[in-house]
Amino acid sequence: MKKILIIEDDQIVANVYRNKLAVEGYQVEIASEGETGLRTMRLFKPDIIILDLMLPGMSGIDVIKQIRSEEEFTRIPVIIFSNTYLTNMIQEAWKAGATKCISKSNCSPKEVIDVVRHTIGDSGAVPTSSPAVIGTHAPNRPIPLNTETDSAFQADLRKTFIDSLPATIVNLRASLQSLVKADSEMSRLKEIYELYRRVHALNGNASIAGLVQIAHMSAALEALLKEIYEKPKNINNSTLRTVASAVDFLGHLFERSTLPDTQETPAVNILVVDDEAISRRAIIYALEKAQLQSVNVESPETAYKLLTESNFDLVFLDVDMPGMSGFELCTKLRALPMHKKTPVVFVTSLSDFDNRTSSTMAGGNDFIAKPFLFIELTVKALIHVLRGKLRPLK
Repeated sequence: MKKILIIEDDQIVANVYRNKLAVEGYQVEIASEGETGLRTMRLFKPDIIILDLMLPGMSGIDVIKQIRSEEEFTRIPVIIFSNTYLTNMIQEAWKAGATKCISKSNCSPKEVIDVVRHTIGDSGAVPTSSPAVIGTHAPNRPIPLNTETDSAFQADLRKTFIDSLPATIVNLRASLQSLVKADSEMSRLKEIYELYRRVHALNGNASIAGLVQIAHMSAALEALLKEIYEKPKNINNSTLRTVASAVDFLGHLFERSTLPDTQETPAVNILVVDDEAISRRAIIYALEKAQLQSVNVESPETAYKLLTESNFDLVFLDVDMPGMSGFELCTKLRALPMHKKTPVVFVTSLSDFDNRTSSTMAGGNDFIAKPFLFIELTVKALIHVLRGKLRPLK
């Protein structure tokens, strides 16, 4: 019987994977922290390690480095659970010696089992000639994975997760209110970390429940919260406004979580208008992190021509452009029948952000301040494109 060690701080996620892998015939141990995981590894001597990168205390990167520094475990496969919005962290994991990377937002328990089998071979389970039935299998004989039992398992996970959503949004909003009311940098960082841990748990649970949009939205927000927690200089009115918008939008996604047409991330087309090449490229890069396609132009006049010819799901407009300002272009696009309700996000300087947001928005929906964090713009874009694709609740 092959042995698997899961190092994952979310007990619900860890237990789900432990139970599924045990059913498949693997011997499984779990640890909720990096240090505990390393101690368990030395005693348990697993054949493979499944590791969450986002751990409290000792990070997943440091865990990999320690594993590779011990002679007995230099070649043990390490499969990492990653938040795909944390590109730099994933690259560090590869350099530290990770064997394979699994996207937490996109991967089901069945796919994790497939990865394990491919990496270390079939389990030591006794083969059966016909599918076993839960509750009637012989002692110590695992139930083979099949489509029917896996679908039922996924449905049960989803129901449990959906039932927990009202309490989850109450807790998220309470954390957000505490963050807004924080009156010192130390208390603000404490509240950001608390919100980050809640969103981290939400991401893991939404992923195993198969609720794709909630998983992607929470993954992006988790990455933003991690960024501003680790670099407090990036905490400003723009980033805090984006965090608040994301929490609010998660509430909307929760209300629609039982609708079958709200699980996949829709294909979208975004227009980026900015006369500065570096700024324009930064917006495009931030959109690419969420696999969002865009068309970019530097001239407001060219942008207006495109808007008269094509539909766009979201428009990013630089405010200060020669010839025609972002506000003027927004006023013109609102006169076009196909763009009366297209979301428009203005991009403005940080020094002007507060003045802009309190003034008339000329038909725009939102602001983001330069210089922006890539992940902040990613979060902002996801909010608007996903909101635009949601059907109204009846």
